[in-house]
Amino acid sequence: MKETTAALPGEFIARLQQLVPPAWLPTVEAAFREPRITAFRVNTLKVDRDTVQAALRAEGIQPRSVAWYADAFWVPPEDRALLLQSRPYRQQWIYVQDLSSMLPPLVLAPKPGSRVLDLCAAPGSKTVQLACLMQGQGEIAAVEVVRTRFYRLRANVQAQGAPNVRLFLQDGTRVGRYRPEYFDYVLVDAPCSSEGRFHLSNPETFAYWSLRKIREMARKQYRLLVSAVQSLRPGGVLVYATCTMAPEENEAVLTRLLHTFGDILAVEPIPLSLPNQLPGLARWNGRSFHPDLRHARRILPTTEMEGFFLCRLRKRAS
Repeated sequence: MKETTAALPGEFIARLQQLVPPAWLPTVEAAFREPRITAFRVNTLKVDRDTVQAALRAEGIQPRSVAWYADAFWVPPEDRALLLQSRPYRQQWIYVQDLSSMLPPLVLAPKPGSRVLDLCAAPGSKTVQLACLMQGQGEIAAVEVVRTRFYRLRANVQAQGAPNVRLFLQDGTRVGRYRPEYFDYVLVDAPCSSEGRFHLSNPETFAYWSLRKIREMARKQYRLLVSAVQSLRPGGVLVYATCTMAPEENEAVLTRLLHTFGDILAVEPIPLSLPNQLPGLARWNGRSFHPDLRHARRILPTTEMEGFFLCRLRKRAS
């Protein structure tokens, strides 16, 4: 790694060099160092994208489109302040959200009228995106265990005008017992070590990183996933997502889950047209992972997207 990334934890850098193909290392290095774009999503519960684009252009902002998501746009770093002062932002017509963060709801792809569980919902970006995808129809149960984060979730859901969201201040690991096999779709955007969000301009993003934290997160993620599977009806879809590159929190925790539930769960392919994606790892540090996790997707961090991990599973039976 270049000297400009020396402030990142040395052990993290060593792991990164094992995880990222050499050809991609300069791009990933730049993601931790250079200013990032500001992406946003149109709140289609309130307005259409043509209206948003026209309103922004009237204020001198030229939004760039995103090829794989018609309701997503971005502006360069120098236009961020102007965007956050704009009428569409003030009126909740848009939601500022990293492009990688928009992927889990798209991969889940819930149908209008369905029952959806957002198990780790705060601050609400994906909750509201799910409501948009469902056209405000059906039922979304948004669960958050941390009180301060729950209040932020509630404020965002109310401000964005999502009519089909019910909020629960509750431990997500218990939902499976309260609502067994109730939901058609479950999203577990799990708390994690947040490696994909590290940036040298904000040392707090990596100040608390450690292998101990990774292990702690993996234990919590497994309990959340078990609850998610329990709450999902047969035939339903589960998407697991993190914003970390740590295999212990991604392929390892999913390998444990797949061994626990056996043939009940099936990993499904994720068709993404992104240049900065890799398949799930087959092995890491001498440990082999479930072969079907090749269908999972690792999103490498760039100046356009934070690092992310995605896996889509279907529950075959009770």
